[in-house]
Order: sequence, then structure tokens, then C-alpha cells
Amino acid sequence: MNWWETGFVAVEANRLKVAGRDAAELAARYGTPLYIYGKDRILELYARLDDAFARHTGRETRICYAMKANPHKGILRLLRARGAWIDAVSPCEVETALKAGFPAERILYTGTSVSRTDLRFVFGIEGLTVNIDAAEQLAVMGEVKREFPDRSIRVSVRWNPGVGRGFHAKAITAGKRSSDGTPIKFGVEAGKVLQVFAKARKMGFRPVGLHQHLGSGWVREDFGMVRTAVDRLVRKAREIEKAGFPLEFLDFGGGFGPRYLRSRGVFPVEDYIAYLTKAVDRAGLAVGALALEPGKYLVGDAGVLLLGVEYVKESYGNIFACVDGGTFNTVPRPAIYLTAHHEIVNAVRVDGTHKARITVAGNLCETGDVFGRERSMPLPESGDVLAVLCAGAYCRSMASNFNLRQIPREVLV
Repeated sequence: MNWWETGFVAVEANRLKVAGRDAAELAARYGTPLYIYGKDRILELYARLDDAFARHTGRETRICYAMKANPHKGILRLLRARGAWIDAVSPCEVETALKAGFPAERILYTGTSVSRTDLRFVFGIEGLTVNIDAAEQLAVMGEVKREFPDRSIRVSVRWNPGVGRGFHAKAITAGKRSSDGTPIKFGVEAGKVLQVFAKARKMGFRPVGLHQHLGSGWVREDFGMVRTAVDRLVRKAREIEKAGFPLEFLDFGGGFGPRYLRSRGVFPVEDYIAYLTKAVDRAGLAVGALALEPGKYLVGDAGVLLLGVEYVKESYGNIFACVDGGTFNTVPRPAIYLTAHHEIVNAVRVDGTHKARITVAGNLCETGDVFGRERSMPLPESGDVLAVLCAGAYCRSMASNFNLRQIPREVLV
């Protein structure tokens, strides 16, 4: 069994199966390039989180889907029916979640550099909770709130605990600076959190929660740092409660995801849930609900991108599988995060004796438009179908029409 096989993607008779169906047949039916998402895999991963919470706490728990990972309406409806909440980061995401049937009371809006226009939109939705990202944001919020004098607006505070972690410098969202020296723009610094709670209440807002998000793409080796951040959040929550601000919820954010690389250990999600629930209990917090914000964990490896091989090119000793899609239009992560990796499989010959070092080249006028560089795989042929794995998160949602290319069709099976 290959390390990347799950119930969603598997090998049978040396051909790739996606959700129990032959990948090449799916490509022939719907055309390529093509995204395929698996309902059962998404629900399986949701159940893992739900069950882990049930084993470790009697408090209310909220699995808030970070819909920026993949806002496909079918996925939203699937998760809504399962009881999920929504983590939204723009008015359009809020509107999309509402149209998918999520009640406003189950949506947390977490914006950054939030405009007055954005605030007017979210303040106009009764029951929505708005995360405060900066102490300075309160002045703008107060200005807009005057347009809603009779509305009780729920707010929470996104704080920056001073530590963060992600698989790439651009994916670290807490701490003073990222690993490449970029200042981190997110969250209220620790020393300002209490005054933000106090000022928000004085201005007529209703503070109900505390939130953090450390970054994206944790692996097993990150667990120690993540525990440190959990402890900091719990201590800050205790400080807030002692100051007379009851907390409805504590949101630990997202960060954990699927396994993109064989060499990287999977983050221990259940151990993480066990640790954070015990930390809250040990601190004696009265907080009513605990929340997580999984995005790529729920949908990352529940998606594949199928690409058709047009021809195989040889040039200066390099071998290229020239495919009918471009990275910027389909799987832009490797172009944005240079260390991002997606396993690539020949769907019609998963394994074979005639292997070569293949660079999978897209159809864009851009040197960096490669899905994978010098990957060991059976030598492709014209007409083959290649599958880019773990294409369910931050692929379609980050895709563009660069070169005026179309974004592929999506199929939920």
C-alpha cells in the first residue's frame, strides 16, 4: 500500500481509484483538468474531530470550517448538515455561507485590515460574531456601530500569543515576525487584550470569545510549540474571566492538515484535542464552548486534480509531461509557497518498471508553471491522466484566470 492511499484515493490493478471510481474514466466523462472531491472522506475526517472532542470533554464543541480552504457550495451544505460552524474571512464568504444554509449564529467573521464597508455588511447580520483583529480597529467599529444603534453586536478578540508556526514563512500567522523576518500583521498583542475587551464593552459591543490562530501546515515536530500556545491562550482566558468578562467560547484556530510529504510526520490531532481540553479543565475556566477551525484537515486530501497528458517532451536531457492545465489556474500552492509539495500519480499506470525523472509542466507562459519537478514515475504517454493529490484545499480557492485560462470544473462525489 502506498503511503498516500486513503479510503478516497486507492490503487486497484495498478490504476488509480478516486472514491471507488476509476480516475481515468472520471477524466473521460467530465474532461480535464478536473477537480474531484470526496464526500465520504470529508465526513470521515469531520467525525474524527467530533469523536475526539466527545471523548475528552463534556463542554460544547464547535468545529468551525475554515471555508477559505474550499468554499464549494456542496461541501458547505455537507458540513452544515453534519453540524459544522463557519470561519469566514470576508463578506463574500459570509454571504456564501448564509446561502448554503448556515445560520448567522454559527458564523465567526475574522477579517484583517477590515474596512468600513465590510463592517457595515457584517454588523447588518443579526447574530453573527465579529473577531477584533486590532485594538485600533475599535475606533472604526465604533464609527460604523452608530449606524446600528439598537443592535447587540457580538464580538470576540483575536489575540497574537507571541508564537506561531507554519510549514512556510508565508503561512505563519502569529508571533512578532515570520521565519523570513516579515512582521506578523494578525491579532491583538498580549498586553492590549484586556483593554480591548473593556473598550468594546464600553462602546456597546458584546464580547463573547477569545481566539488565536498560529499558522498553517503543522507536523508532528510542531506539537511542543503548539502546546505552548495552548497554555498561553488558557492563561489569557483565565485573566479575562477574572477581570469580569465571561467567555462563551475559546477558539484555538486551525493549523493541522493532511500529509503532503512522506517524510513529514502527521500532526497528532487527537493528542492535541486531549491536551487543550485538559488545559482548560485544569485552569478551572467557566468558558462554555471550545472551538477549532479546520480547513485543509477536512478537505485537503479529500480532493484530487486530474490532468491530461498532451505529449511528452525531451529537451537538454530533461523530460517533461506537458499537461492540459496550469498551476496558477488549478494548484497554485507550489508557485506561492516554494516548499509546498503535492504527490503526483499516473492514474493509468501507478507503478511500472520503466520509470524516469519527469517534470510535470503546465500550459502557462511562466517558467515556474510546474506541478512537480523531476518526479520519479512511470514514463507517461500522450493520453495518460495524471492525478495531483491533496488538491482539496487552497487550490481552487486560490486559483486565478492567469493567461485568461479557465478554472477547472469541480465534481463532488
